[in-house]
Amino acid sequence: MRDTPRSWGTTGDARPGPPQLRPGRALAHTDGASGSGSPHRSDGRPPQTPRGARRSDPFGRPGTTPPVPGRPTLFLLLLLPAVLFGLITWQVVADGPLVGLDERLSRALVRPGRLSEWLSDLGSVPVALPVVAVAAVYSAGLSRREGVERWWRPAVRTVLLMALVPALVVPVKELTGRPGTPAVPPGTGYFPSGHTATAAVAYGAAALLLLPRVSSALLRRVIVAVYAALVLGVSYGLVRRGYHWPLDVVASWCLSAVLLTAYAAVLSRSSRRRSAGTPSSRSGPS
Repeated sequence: MRDTPRSWGTTGDARPGPPQLRPGRALAHTDGASGSGSPHRSDGRPPQTPRGARRSDPFGRPGTTPPVPGRPTLFLLLLLPAVLFGLITWQVVADGPLVGLDERLSRALVRPGRLSEWLSDLGSVPVALPVVAVAAVYSAGLSRREGVERWWRPAVRTVLLMALVPALVVPVKELTGRPGTPAVPPGTGYFPSGHTATAAVAYGAAALLLLPRVSSALLRRVIVAVYAALVLGVSYGLVRRGYHWPLDVVASWCLSAVLLTAYAAVLSRSSRRRSAGTPSSRSGPS
C-alpha cells in the first residue's frame, strides 16, 4: 500500500485542498439573485403588493392616506377626548372645583387688546369656512382630473362635518347655560366655545384634505404647524380678550379632536377602497 496521502480535490481541481463552493443553484438563493429560486421578481420589479415599500403614517400603519392611526390608537383618540369633554361638562354643570380654578385663571389672563381681538376673529365662520371650502374644492378638482370615481365624496363629507359643529355645540350651550366672563355683556351659553370648535374643525379638515396631495415632508410639517398655530392663536385670543373661560376652549378642543379623528378615519377608509379597486392592484402584469 502506498503512503502517499489521498487528495481531497475532485477531478479537474488545480490543487488539493478542501472542497470549494461552486456557482450553481445553491447561490441562486442568496439575496438579490435573479436566477432560479430567487425570492425577487425576475424582471427586477418589486412584488405586486410590496408592504415594505409602502410609506407608513406617523402611527406606523402602512399605506393609509390621509394618515390615521390603527384601530387601538383610533379608539383611544376617540375615547379620551370624549371622556374629558364629559368630565369638563359635568364640572361646569355641577359648579365643581374646576370652575373656581377656571375663573381664577381667567382673571389672571384677561387683557383685552387689538391682537387678541384679531386672533379671536380667525375662529369666526366668515373667516374659517372659506378656507375649508377652498381646500375641499381644490381636492375634489384634483380627484376629478385624476379620474377618481365619486370624486365629490370628500367635499360632501366636509360639508357634513362642518354642519356637525353647530349641531353639537348649540345644544350643549343650552344645556349648560354657563355665563360669560366679566369682559362680555351679561348672558349665558358660553360653554363650549363655538369659535374654537369652528377654527379647529375647519382648519383641521382643510389640512387633512391637503396633506395627501403634498409629497414634500417639509411642506407637510409646515401645514401641520400652521394648523396648530391657528388653533392656538384663536384659543389664546378668545381667552385673552375675555370672550370665553379657559374651560370653554379646552372643551372645544376635546370635541374637535373627536370630530376630526372620525373624519380622518372616514377619508382614509375611502382612500383605501379606491386604491384596492384600481386595475394595478386587482391584477398583476401578464
